[in-house]
Amino acid sequence: MDGVAHGFLGRRGGVSTGLYAGLNVGLGSDDDRAHLAENRRLATEAVLPGAQLVTVHQIHSADAVSVREPWEEGLRPHADAIVTDRPGLLLGILTADCAPVLLADREAGVVAAAHAGWKGAIGGVTDATILAMEALGADRSRIHAAIGPCIARASYEVDDGFARRFTADDPANERFFSPARAGHHRFDLEAYVTHRLATAGIGRVEALGLDTYPDESRFFSYRRATHRGEPGYGRQIALIGLPG
Repeated sequence: MDGVAHGFLGRRGGVSTGLYAGLNVGLGSDDDRAHLAENRRLATEAVLPGAQLVTVHQIHSADAVSVREPWEEGLRPHADAIVTDRPGLLLGILTADCAPVLLADREAGVVAAAHAGWKGAIGGVTDATILAMEALGADRSRIHAAIGPCIARASYEVDDGFARRFTADDPANERFFSPARAGHHRFDLEAYVTHRLATAGIGRVEALGLDTYPDESRFFSYRRATHRGEPGYGRQIALIGLPG
């Protein structure tokens, strides 16, 4: 993604304390609002100084929206991917185990950020993102995509019902699961999202291979917080934008 400002930010840095210590940017968390605002400012300045940060109200859908002018925080649309061709806007997707996907067609000047949890991934959020990019002039054969830190197969145990959803959609999806304890499997979300992007005809797909669950110093993790019975969890942000 040379020539396009982007970054997968983790937990390190930031001003939040306690349960949310670090660079928590999750508006849905109970973190101090002033801390959240400062963390979002720090994240923006780290990737595209002077840009206007644009995020959505994520709902684990397959919906993608295009943005030409930034909206007010309280008017964020419900969606899980954002696309733009406007310089000076910095697209942000929040995650805490789900896969953040950044996409760019530098020649067309079109970028996107997508939130691919398992529901959005199987529902086709990356396909919707690609179509929205094409509507702004992108060519999928020129699009470069990168998948950031997310929960890895070794940390992602799911039950039989979960696995059946994927094999019912496509029997070949069995390859993204490996055996775990009785009635359970381990799911490779990153590999599945990579497969969806490659199958869609994306020109280049890179995956960072970083697991959010075990590395508490670097990443927030919903599943880790849940297993510990913690009352909340932070979110990290993935950012992409065109210089103004």
